[in-house]
Amino acid sequence: MIIGGLEKLTLLDYPDHLAAIIFTQGCNFRCHFCYNPLLVLPHQGLDDKNKEKDSPLTVENLFLFLKKRFGRLEGVVITGGEPTLHPDLPSFIKRIKDLGYLVKLDTNGTNPVMLKELLQQKLIDYLAMDIKAPFAKYKTVVDVPINCNNLKKSVKIIMSSGLPYEFRTTVVPGLLNADDFIAMGKAIQGASKWYLQSFKSDTPLVDKKYQARDSYTSQEMTNFVNIGKKYVNLCELRQ
Repeated sequence: MIIGGLEKLTLLDYPDHLAAIIFTQGCNFRCHFCYNPLLVLPHQGLDDKNKEKDSPLTVENLFLFLKKRFGRLEGVVITGGEPTLHPDLPSFIKRIKDLGYLVKLDTNGTNPVMLKELLQQKLIDYLAMDIKAPFAKYKTVVDVPINCNNLKKSVKIIMSSGLPYEFRTTVVPGLLNADDFIAMGKAIQGASKWYLQSFKSDTPLVDKKYQARDSYTSQEMTNFVNIGKKYVNLCELRQ
C-alpha cells in the first residue's frame, strides 16, 4: 500500500463517527476539477514498488498512530486517489479492522471485482461512490477512456450491499447541467443518499485551466438538489 497522506481527525467524512482519513496514491481518472493532483498524477503511480519508500507516511508508522488513537477515534476513511487500484487493499483494511475500527471506503466505482471481494470478506462498514457525470459523458469529465459497465456494476453492488452508503457528485460549470442530473438520478434511482458538492477552484487542480473558475450559484445548486430529490431518498448539498 502506498500512503499519500493522513488526516488525523475528521468530524465530517464518516457520518456520525470521529475518524481519521488515509489517502492512497494513484488514480485511474484525470478529473479536470480534482484538487488532489499529487495523489493522482502519473509520477505518483502504483507500478514502481520503490515508490513506497518516498511516501509521506510509512504503513508501519500509520498503524502505530492508529493503535495509539483507538478509543478516541472510531473509524477510518480510506480515500485517494483511488484505493481499489491497490491489490493489497483487502489485507490493508483487515489490519485496520483487527484494531477494532470501522472502515469507510471512498471509490470511483471502476473496480467492482475489488468491491465485491471487500464486501464478501466483511471488511467495509460504509461505502461512498463518486458519480462524476451521466455515463454517456463520463469520458469528457474524467478525461480517460472508461468502461461504464463497471460503474453500473459498482452502483448495483453498493445499493444491494445492505451497508450504509452514499453517492456524491462534484458540480462543475461547463461539465454538468440540469439535464445531466436527470440522467444521473435515473442511474442511481432509489438510492439512499446523494450529496452534491460545489466545485472548488481556489486550490491546485489536475487541470490548471479550471483553476479560478466560478462555481454554480447557491440557487443553481439548490435547483440541482431539487432534481436529485425526485430520484433518491435523500439529496442534499454538502459543503
